[in-house]
Amino acid sequence: MASGFFLVQSRRQSRRWRWIAGFLLILVAASVVCVRLVIARAQPILRARLIETLSARFKSRVELADLNVWVADGVHVEGKGLRIFGTTDPNPWEPGVQPLLEIGEFRFQTSLRSLFRDPMHVDILYVDGLVVNVPSTNRRQEIRDLRQRGQKMKMSIAVDRFVCANTKLIINTSRPSKLPLEFDISDLRLKEIGPGQPLRFDATLVNPRPVGAIHSTGQFGPLNETSPRESAVAGNYSFTHADLGTLPGIGGILSSTGKYGGTLGRIEVEGQTDTPDFQIALSGHRVRLHTDFHAIVDGTDGDTYLDPVKATVLHSSFTARGKIVRIKNPRGHDVELEVVLGQAHVEDLLKLGIKTDPPVMTGVIAMRTKLSLPAGGEDIGKRLELEGDFHLPAAQFTNDKVQGRIDWLSMRSLGKSGAGQGQADQAVTSDLKGTFILSRGVLFFSSLHFLVPGTHADMAGKYSLDGDTFNFHGLLRLNAKLSQMTTGWKSILLKPVDPFFHKDGAGAEIPFTISGTREAPRFGLDFHSKDQHLKDQHLKEDHLIESGKTASR
Repeated sequence: MASGFFLVQSRRQSRRWRWIAGFLLILVAASVVCVRLVIARAQPILRARLIETLSARFKSRVELADLNVWVADGVHVEGKGLRIFGTTDPNPWEPGVQPLLEIGEFRFQTSLRSLFRDPMHVDILYVDGLVVNVPSTNRRQEIRDLRQRGQKMKMSIAVDRFVCANTKLIINTSRPSKLPLEFDISDLRLKEIGPGQPLRFDATLVNPRPVGAIHSTGQFGPLNETSPRESAVAGNYSFTHADLGTLPGIGGILSSTGKYGGTLGRIEVEGQTDTPDFQIALSGHRVRLHTDFHAIVDGTDGDTYLDPVKATVLHSSFTARGKIVRIKNPRGHDVELEVVLGQAHVEDLLKLGIKTDPPVMTGVIAMRTKLSLPAGGEDIGKRLELEGDFHLPAAQFTNDKVQGRIDWLSMRSLGKSGAGQGQADQAVTSDLKGTFILSRGVLFFSSLHFLVPGTHADMAGKYSLDGDTFNFHGLLRLNAKLSQMTTGWKSILLKPVDPFFHKDGAGAEIPFTISGTREAPRFGLDFHSKDQHLKDQHLKEDHLIESGKTASR
């Protein structure tokens, strides 16, 4: 009896486990079917939600080339070829070609439960190949509803953070003389705080010239739909290891840090730059260059207004104000600056811009000049133009032969004959004052006043920055008479000609010329100085005319 009872119980338990196993198999099969149904439904659901969200956000037509969805630890989504157009189609400023936004690839992950919520929540959206094309001012009706429409309509997808690689920002302009302003952003991370709040960003920009990476963190917006130029922007930046050698005519490794703020149409920037090995190719000398600057940048077209730049070269400092304007043809920037030097050392400036070493002269210089650097492919030494005036109250020449001539001239023009008659124990300093033009690597002096004890000279001429040649003509006015410039029988022979050189109260007035090279200067009398003076008076005008013809070509 007992064995039969246990047999019945065993059969009952076996049937029970078979029912349980069968139920579990049915449940698994149902789950597989559900998952397949979810996957099958997820793709059209997500596609519809994505297009609905972007269409509402941008009030525009949206195209999506490809979308793939799979379930594994949540819902995974990958898409390609996303394009968002303007409010009209085709696009009015470039019909049918230029979308407002274009995304090469994107991907994100969310929970399975979030798929059926409204809005669906996404923590991070990864984007590769984003192109943002901002229309010109007269076409920005295309983006005025960017947020307005999105705030009125319920969003189907909410994203907390955006991580973007290989981003390009293009800001179009309605001015024919301006090319679109383009920024290549290798890495961009965005976080939207909430409706009507600014976007926080962390970006690394690729600067094409000089080549280098700019890292910037800050915030932008909220976007001013009626006037995008008035949208707020603020942040900090660092620009390191920028190779100035990628710019024609200069060299060195630059680093810069600073902060900025304001609106997109008027961004105020405060920063500094350091270039320990700055070099102008024409001179070949490497010098330390440091600047502190305040600038106003138009973020819609890239024009920059400097006010001021305080620069230090070696032991000298100067201040510059002006503008850097982007132009279309030739492609690049036109630089126009007003430069003021208060107490700079002329040897520092000469070392920066002139090949000769040591520099031609030393001394403290005050100078005002207009600096112009037109856009173009030539190196800076050929494009740089200066026009201004200067004053060196106590200059000394580094060439012993030149300085020796100056010392001799001063001593003799004071009526001193040399040793035993008050010869100076130290080199005479020269007072130099003049106006000049620098163009195509040559300094042209329309007037140059030279003063040493006993002598006053007025001259004009030119000097090449490579130090190879110089050529000056002028008149010397001496305190002493011509016969007093020498001794012995030479002095006696010169006495009869003293009246011919005695003019306007001077002891003697003598035409002279200085030419040759720095290593081999030549000094001499120049009895054709009047004709030469007439030529030199036209030197400035003729050269400016020729420069204008070259620029027009």
